Amino acid sequence: MSETAVTWLSVPEAAERLEVTPTKVRQFLEERFVLGSRRNGTLQIPLSLVEGGLLNELPGTVTVLIDGGFSDDESLDWLLADNPALGVTPVAALREGRKKEVRRVAQSLAV
Repeated sequence: MSETAVTWLSVPEAAERLEVTPTKVRQFLEERFVLGSRRNGTLQIPLSLVEGGLLNELPGTVTVLIDGGFSDDESLDWLLADNPALGVTPVAALREGRKKEVRRVAQSLAV
């Protein structure tokens, strides 16, 4: 994943985008409706995970990755990186409605 290709939002910025409170965003993080990562000491959320609203397919996809041995950070990296098997990033493929294909690719990575 290219760090420059990802736009990161703080929790308050993500809350503003989703029109919810920062507390609700923290709950989304805890329940893996979104993933975040510490960047420069603060918790950051990729814009692509909240742009246009939450991805209902994300929690199940993250569960597949976690069950396959990925950490939260590794799952986030995988979701944001271009994937040759999908032709786009997994997040973009999920937004295109390709949940089964994304999860199939994720399952093939299990350790």
